[in-house]
Amino acid sequence: MSSFFESDSPSNLAEYSVSELSGSIKRTVEQAFDQVRVRGEISGYRGPHSSGHAYFSLKDDKARIDAVIWKGTMGRLKFRPEEGMEVIATGKVTTFPGSSKYQIVIETLEPAGAGALMALIEERKRKLAAEGLFDQARKRPLPYMPRVIGVITSPTGAVIRDILHRISDRFPVHVIVWPVRVQGEGSGNEVAAAIEGFNAFAAGGPIARPDLLIVARGGGSLEDLWSFNDEAVVRAAANSQIPLISAVGHETDWTLIDHASDQRAPTPTGAAEMAVPVKADLEASVAALSARLKSAVGRQMDNRRQSVRALTRALPSLDQLLALPRRRFDEAAGGLGRGLQMNTANKRRLFERAAAHLRPDVLSNRINERRQNVSERMTRAERIVERLIQRSASRVSSADAALRTLPARLLSQIHRSGDRLTGLMGRADSALIADVRRRRSTVAAQDRILQSLSYRNVLKRGYALVRDDAGLPVKSAAALSLNQAISLEFADGSINAVTTEGGASPPPQPAKKRPEKPAQVAPSKQGSLF
Repeated sequence: MSSFFESDSPSNLAEYSVSELSGSIKRTVEQAFDQVRVRGEISGYRGPHSSGHAYFSLKDDKARIDAVIWKGTMGRLKFRPEEGMEVIATGKVTTFPGSSKYQIVIETLEPAGAGALMALIEERKRKLAAEGLFDQARKRPLPYMPRVIGVITSPTGAVIRDILHRISDRFPVHVIVWPVRVQGEGSGNEVAAAIEGFNAFAAGGPIARPDLLIVARGGGSLEDLWSFNDEAVVRAAANSQIPLISAVGHETDWTLIDHASDQRAPTPTGAAEMAVPVKADLEASVAALSARLKSAVGRQMDNRRQSVRALTRALPSLDQLLALPRRRFDEAAGGLGRGLQMNTANKRRLFERAAAHLRPDVLSNRINERRQNVSERMTRAERIVERLIQRSASRVSSADAALRTLPARLLSQIHRSGDRLTGLMGRADSALIADVRRRRSTVAAQDRILQSLSYRNVLKRGYALVRDDAGLPVKSAAALSLNQAISLEFADGSINAVTTEGGASPPPQPAKKRPEKPAQVAPSKQGSLF
């Protein structure tokens, strides 16, 4: 009895598991904040994860909230997030039960407070994109080992020295510099002319035709980089027959030439790294094969994800269903190497333990045991087959005896069924006769009631039924008028008549003294009606 009260709950509160409570909180948060817009500053952005997803935070002067952009959404963003950028994010708030945290899953991202220059850039970008200048199909692959590289930049800045120094460190090749102004009035026309000039070089001419072009400039404000948003520069880069790398500004700076070029470098130094390979990379072929395998697996996962999304359009979005597995996968991927090492060590210990027991005498004993088991099983199998044969023979004998007695049983069953059918037919006839009698008596009783209530029986007692010219019964004398045609229905027939006076009956007169000898009155042709 004491154990019962000890195990009983001290309150009426429902008991939840940790998973149930976390799932309920997750559903409540997602339903309450399924579509929100948040303005804040990007913090902790380190670029996309190896899985393609991006994890960072949005903050203001008082609070911060974790944010995530899935791989599919990253590809649809109009611009790339950057550290310290103030943005307006649209998405839904959800929780991650694995660590009791909440976060916003961003679906769209836009810069906060874009100015007139940004609006002009966006308008020009839409115009040029509609013409197809930014299509991926127009972009050409960069040569793996260019022999001549053409650089379009200012000859006096630090950019050209960084490019030349980086190329000489990685893989020295011949570099041709076309000096231009990279800022100020007319600089855009000079850059466009330089791109067209390099493309005009003839193969085998006095000046070697470049295999790759680099358009480079250092960082600066939006106004400083405005020359590379010029429409002439963008068209020249898009129409260039020589593959072109744009390296304008720092990593966070984006211009329209970046969209029209075949490859965009985050910095001028990065452009030099893209232009030529490193000898160490050529020696690390195993790492390259591993990267190709990882890329192939990623593409295969993307194809499968698209197929599942096409088949499950009626279900919630794939990002919602795979949010938690993706997060767990990313966390598990970090410990995959350590897990492989531990698994290899465990397998090695098991192998060494098993190898210690592999001796010739142990193997011979196991072989003898297996032989003995096989012989015993064969003996048991023979006994089982003999018993099955005996059981089958007895079943065949029983079936033969049952078949011999089958005709007699069928005849007796037929006779019994005939007798039963005859009895059922007699009972049916009796029931039908009784039902007919009962219905006849019911009809006779109802006929007697009808006759007793009929008005014709009243007419037989000396009464008459008065009808007007429409054949309707007359219920009062006031309903008749003078000289109105009526009919009188008696028990033995009907006669027609005409009223001589109408209206209500006259008031009664005082009684007169009866004469001693009444006068003789001639009989009237019309009798009294009442």
